[in-house]
Amino acid sequence: MSSAWSWYISIIVVANILACVWLIRWTQKKRPGEARPDETTGHSWDGLTELNQPMPRWWLWLFYGTIVWGLIYLVLYPGLGAFPGLLGWSQYSQYDEEVEQMEAEVAPLFARYAEMDFLELARHEEAMQTGRRLFANNCAVCHGTDGGGRPGFPDLTDDDWKWGGDPEQVHHSILEGRQGIMPPLGDALGEDGVEAVTAYVFHLNDRDAPEELVEAGRGLFSQQCAACHGQDGKGNQAMGAPNLTNDTWVYGGSREAIERSIREGREAEMPGQENILGADRVHLLTAYVLSLSMDTRDNGAEAPDGDE
Repeated sequence: MSSAWSWYISIIVVANILACVWLIRWTQKKRPGEARPDETTGHSWDGLTELNQPMPRWWLWLFYGTIVWGLIYLVLYPGLGAFPGLLGWSQYSQYDEEVEQMEAEVAPLFARYAEMDFLELARHEEAMQTGRRLFANNCAVCHGTDGGGRPGFPDLTDDDWKWGGDPEQVHHSILEGRQGIMPPLGDALGEDGVEAVTAYVFHLNDRDAPEELVEAGRGLFSQQCAACHGQDGKGNQAMGAPNLTNDTWVYGGSREAIERSIREGREAEMPGQENILGADRVHLLTAYVLSLSMDTRDNGAEAPDGDE
C-alpha cells in the first residue's frame, strides 16, 4: 500500500474514533425545553410512555472502554497503516512463523516417504492420500482433479507420455519442469502445404484422407516435421515431440485443431516444482502421478511414449 493511502486510512480511522467520543458527549448534554417534570419525552405509543433518562453508567463506560481499547490496539498493532505498531506484528511475519512451524512438524513424514521407491510409494494408501492433496493444490488447476487433463494440458491417467513415463522421467518433469515448442509452419508451408501435412498426419493416425493430399504431405512432413516427430511420426521423448500415430492429442485431434497446430505452432510450459514444493514433496507427488496410471502399468503395458 502506498504512503498516501496509508495516511488517508489513518486519518479516517482516527477521525471516526474522535467522532464517536463527540457523539457520546453530545448526546449526554441536557437541552433547554427537553426536561419534563415526569421525566418522560412526552411520546406515547399504545399507552407506553418513553422515559427521558440518561444512559446507564455501565453502558456508557462500556462505550468509552471500547474506544480506549481501539486506541490501544492501533498503537500496538499496524491498524493505522502509516504506523507499524509498537509490537512489530504483521500478517506476513505471522504467516511465515506458522508455515515454519508446520514445516517442522511435517518434514519428518515427507522425509520418510522420500526414502521409498516411487512405485512402492504409489501403492502406499496413506501416502497417496497426502499425494492427492498435493496434486489438488498444485496440479489440478491444469490437469484436472482426476488428472484427466484438458485442452492444452495432458492426460496423466493413460500410458502416453510426451517426455517419457518411466518414474525418473516423470520425476524430472515435475521437479525441473518442461518447456515444449511446436514452431509455426504456416509461412513455410503455405495454406496448401498445411492442408497436405494435416492429411498426412491423418494418414499416420489411420484416418481417411484424400490420397493426393497424403502424397503431397509425405514429402513436406519429411522435410519439416520428421526431425522432431520421426519419419514414422511416433515422436521423440528426448525433445518432447508427441506421438502422432495414436489417439492422444493434447490440443485436440480434429482437422481444424491439427491445422492450427501446424499453421500457428504451440508453446507450453510445465513449471518446475522444486522451488515451490521442495524435493521431498516432489518425490511424493511423482508417486501420486504414477499411481494415476497404475492400472496400465500393472497390466504390463510397454514403456509409454506419448503426452505427459
